Amino acid sequence: MPFPSGRAAGNMRAGERLMHIEPTTATDWLRSAAAAARAASSALGRMPATARDAALHAAAEALRRHAAAIVAANAQDIAAFDAAGGAPAFRDRLLLTPARVEAMAQGLEEVAALPDPLARTLADWTRPNGLRIRRIASPIGVIGMIYESRPNVGADAAGLCLKSGNAVILRGGSDSFHSARAIHAALTEGFREAGVPEAAVQIPPTTDRAYVAAMLAGSGLIDLIIPRGGKSLVTRVQAEARVPVLAHAEGLCHTYVHAAADPEMARRILANAKMRRTGVCGATETLLIDATIAPALLPTLIADLSLLGCDFRADECARKICAELPAATDADFSTEWLGPTLAVAVVDGVDAAVAHIRRHGSEHTEAIITEDEAAAEKFLCGIDSAVGLWNASTQFCDGGEFGFGAEIGIATGRIHARGPVGLEQLTSFRYLVTGSGQVRP
Repeated sequence: MPFPSGRAAGNMRAGERLMHIEPTTATDWLRSAAAAARAASSALGRMPATARDAALHAAAEALRRHAAAIVAANAQDIAAFDAAGGAPAFRDRLLLTPARVEAMAQGLEEVAALPDPLARTLADWTRPNGLRIRRIASPIGVIGMIYESRPNVGADAAGLCLKSGNAVILRGGSDSFHSARAIHAALTEGFREAGVPEAAVQIPPTTDRAYVAAMLAGSGLIDLIIPRGGKSLVTRVQAEARVPVLAHAEGLCHTYVHAAADPEMARRILANAKMRRTGVCGATETLLIDATIAPALLPTLIADLSLLGCDFRADECARKICAELPAATDADFSTEWLGPTLAVAVVDGVDAAVAHIRRHGSEHTEAIITEDEAAAEKFLCGIDSAVGLWNASTQFCDGGEFGFGAEIGIATGRIHARGPVGLEQLTSFRYLVTGSGQVRP
């Protein structure tokens, strides 16, 4: 158990008693949790921004106070993961260090420093009959967050939801259960100190998958489900949910090195886009390189990445230039590697690059490297992905890098939000109408 002694231990036990209100099934637990979350969201929506920001600062300090306990809880998860023979890319996602706990705390403070998303008048107009109509940003309500591996997602989601007036029910992966409990305990301690309802962020009491099923079936209890994880998780959520879903599909991202690319820029960007962190959804999984420059530049790019520990799957044209590259299958170009493997294809111009992306991509993030503005514009208009970049690494697809403070995921669907989901994307709106005695004829 995290927080083994002192006041924090007492708070942890109180939090556990709150979660275990004699639920006989996962559905019973969800009904109780959702009712408490609904009340918490209502309270958050009425709070001034200063109160919500103070709660985020208090939660950040609680994370720092209990950083050692959080890292110790994470060590339990890592030990179990290693014993089960987990993949290195997923281990990196799961791992927490003191620096990563500090980054979570700083993320909460950065969210607190952002403008209040609920203090926005989105539109304001007056009708010919004198009615004044205002469209006002408002919380969505109760968010259900289902995610895998990364325990820091819980802190990011809690901070964004609290700032935007939403309550959140978090269901992390079973491999991060101890980490999630320790983070949740710290967050609720900070919220409690700041006078915010603890039910603003809740987690199921066990790793039983029945809690996922209950959340997916929670129509009327949960307003929006956000899945964050691999393709199988997102597919299951979309297939089974009876609640609206803000989908985060796999990150099958491409970097296209155009004929007019600056070679040194291409080397820097590609190395970062692929190898900075190979397990994140914004990592480049496929290199597309223009046929006119591939003979001269591709061997250098391959050599750079090889020195960083990357391996490859290459099409026939690329293998004619670099014969040592393993051959790619068609399926390799539709694979999110989440590790140090890169698919490589030689393409004949912007149209061919766009066609390849439309065939194999997941509409997440794509980049073009070129000094030709017209080519860049053609590429960016041709793709239909949530994020397109020109002369920058695909790993910039991140809520923090976008100035959102943090993100709750990268939305690749087409309804409500696309790209990094931050505070603004976690609000809806309502209308306020002011009259002076008007009646409808």
